Amino acid sequence: MLYGAETWRTSTTTIKKVQVFINGCLRKILNTHWPDTISNRLLWERTNQLPAEEEIRKRRWNWIGHTLRKSSNCITRQALT
Repeated sequence: MLYGAETWRTSTTTIKKVQVFINGCLRKILNTHWPDTISNRLLWERTNQLPAEEEIRKRRWNWIGHTLRKSSNCITRQALT
């Protein structure tokens, strides 16, 4: 779901929409129906997931570090710096 998220332009609405979709998928995987409500934090703990915002931030920093290690004539590095 978050493939290429390190390059997305993120806003709070985008992150919330992605998080709602991910939470729905995780609830289906755990077979949790609407009367059996659990908090999002508990859902993430049970599935060993990070919130979407943290995951995107982590991926972005990894991508920035990878890009800065490239040679100085690389297009992605030139675009970043």
